[in-house]
Amino acid sequence: MPATPDPEPTATIKPVTGFNLSVAFETIARAVPQRECLVWKTRRFTYSTMAERARRLASYFHDRGLGVRTERDRLAGHESGQDHVALALYNANEYLEGMLGSYRARVAPFNVNYRYVGEELAYLLRDARPRAVVYHESLAPTLAPVLADLPFVDVLLHVRDGSGHDPIPGAVEYEEALASGDPEGPDVEPSPDDLYILYTGGTTGMPKGVLWRQHDIFVAAMGGRRVGTWELVESYEDLAARASAGSGLKLGLLPPLMHGAAQWAAFMMMAEGATIVLPDDPRRLDPPDVWRTVAREGVNTFTIVGDAMLRPLVEELGRAEYDVSSLFAVGNGGAPLTPAVRELALARMPSLIISDSAGSSETGAQMHAVSSNPGAAGRFVPGPGTVVVTEELDAVLAPGHDGMGWLAQTGAVPLGYLGDAGKTARTFPLIDGVRYSIPGDRARHLDTGEIELLGRDSVTINSGGEKIFAEEVERAIARHPAVADVVVAGRPSPRWGQEVVAVVQLAQGATASADEIVAHAADHIARYKLPKAVVFVPVVERSPSGKADYRWAAQRAAGP
Repeated sequence: MPATPDPEPTATIKPVTGFNLSVAFETIARAVPQRECLVWKTRRFTYSTMAERARRLASYFHDRGLGVRTERDRLAGHESGQDHVALALYNANEYLEGMLGSYRARVAPFNVNYRYVGEELAYLLRDARPRAVVYHESLAPTLAPVLADLPFVDVLLHVRDGSGHDPIPGAVEYEEALASGDPEGPDVEPSPDDLYILYTGGTTGMPKGVLWRQHDIFVAAMGGRRVGTWELVESYEDLAARASAGSGLKLGLLPPLMHGAAQWAAFMMMAEGATIVLPDDPRRLDPPDVWRTVAREGVNTFTIVGDAMLRPLVEELGRAEYDVSSLFAVGNGGAPLTPAVRELALARMPSLIISDSAGSSETGAQMHAVSSNPGAAGRFVPGPGTVVVTEELDAVLAPGHDGMGWLAQTGAVPLGYLGDAGKTARTFPLIDGVRYSIPGDRARHLDTGEIELLGRDSVTINSGGEKIFAEEVERAIARHPAVADVVVAGRPSPRWGQEVVAVVQLAQGATASADEIVAHAADHIARYKLPKAVVFVPVVERSPSGKADYRWAAQRAAGP
C-alpha cells in the first residue's frame, strides 16, 4: 500500500458508548437459559451453564490480579491497557469460555495458532505479552520451552484432552480453576471500550495483533448486525428479544476458533440464540465425521473456508449416503469458492443455499453474496461503510469508476495494531476527515453497485509491469477437473521481474501435465496471467482454516 503520513502516535480515538461482548452474552443467557449453546459429542452446554462457567473463569482471573491497567480514553489506538490471555486451544467449549470469561474480567484474550512452534510461537507471545495462557495439554510440549523464557506469564491453565501430557510447571487444572471461581463473577463492570484482540494469520508476513473496541467488533462481525440485511441490534433488550424469537438454528462449526471467521460465526449465531455444534474430531476436517454429526444433531448450516473445506465434504457425499435433510445453507468466507466446487455442491444438494462473505481481521464482515452463478465469482454486494478508494488514498471512488482501487471500510473499524503506531497510521488513514480501514485488498466498484474483489496486494505478482492477482489465476486453474487444489505465487524472473508459478495438487487418481493445465487456464484468463511453470505437490499447504499459505507457496515456486 502507498504510505501515508503518520499522525502523532499519542493521538487517541474518542470512545463512544455501546455493547460489550460479555454483557451481550449474559443478556442472551438470561433470555434463553435452557437452550443449548454448544454441543460436542456427549457434552451439552446450555446458555445458562456456559455463562456460569465463563463467570467462574472471570473470577479466577480477577482473583489472580488480571484486569485493566489503563482505561481506553488515555491510550493511543495501538496501545492496550488490559492484561492479555493467550488461548492455545483447539475447538472446544473451553475456547468460547476462555473468550467470554476474559471479557467478563476485563481481560483481553487473543488467538494462538496451534501449529506454531519454536520461534514462531515465541515471536507471537513476546509481541502480545500475555499474563495468562490457557492451553490444551497436547500443546504442553511445544509451549513449555517457550514459556520458560517469558517471565511475564504468571497464570497457566491446563485443559485436559486425553493426550496424557503433564501440566507445565506452575499450571493449574482448568476445571479446578473454575471450581474455585465465584459463580457470580468478579466485581467489575465490563466496558464497550474493552478490547477484542485478533492476531492475523501471518500467511504473507509476521502476524499482527488487531485491536478492536468490543462495541465496534460486535457491530462489525459478532452479532450486532445481520450480514446481508445489515439490520442493527439497537439495544440489549433488542438482543434478548431476537434470541428469544430464534427458531433453534444449529450451526456446525468447522473452521478453528483460532481464526476470526470461526469466532465471528460463533458469536453471530449466539446472538440469535442458536446452538453451536462441533464435529466429534474438531482438530481436522474428517468428512464422514462431519456428515454423521449433521445427521445426528440436525445441523442446519455450517461455515467453511473455500474449496479446501467444501470439496472433500461434497466428494464424500458421492461415496456414501448420509441424512443431510436438515442442512439448508452453507456460509463461506476467508477464501473463494471456485465455480467447479460450487457446482458440485449444488449437484449433490440442489436445494442448498451457498452464501459468500468477504472481510478481514481489520474490517469485519464487509460484503455478501448469495449466488450459484459461476460468472459472479468474486463479486459482492457491499454493506454499510464498504467503499473503494483511490490508489493515492485521497478520495472515495464512485461506482463504475475506471481501473481499480483499494477496498476500504469506515464506521466500526479497529483502533490499530498492537504496539505498531506506524502500521496503524498506514492501514487506518483519514480521507476527508473520515477514518478508514484499508488492509490491502484491491477492488473495483462496478456500475451495478457490486464490488469486485481482485485480491490482496501482498500476493500480487508484478510481471513485466502488469499486476496479476494470484486469486484470479487460482480460480482459472481450479476449473481443471484434475486439479484438487492450487496456490499461485511469484518467483524472480530475469526477463519479467517476477513470473507466475502454480503450485498444484492433483485429485486422487487424476493425471494432467503442466501444459494441459496452462492450456485449460488460457480459456479463462489473459495470456500474460498464465503460469510460466507448474509445480506439482502431494498436498497444498494451507492454514487449519483453509486459507492459502502464500509464504509456503513462494518457497515451493522458487524450487529446492
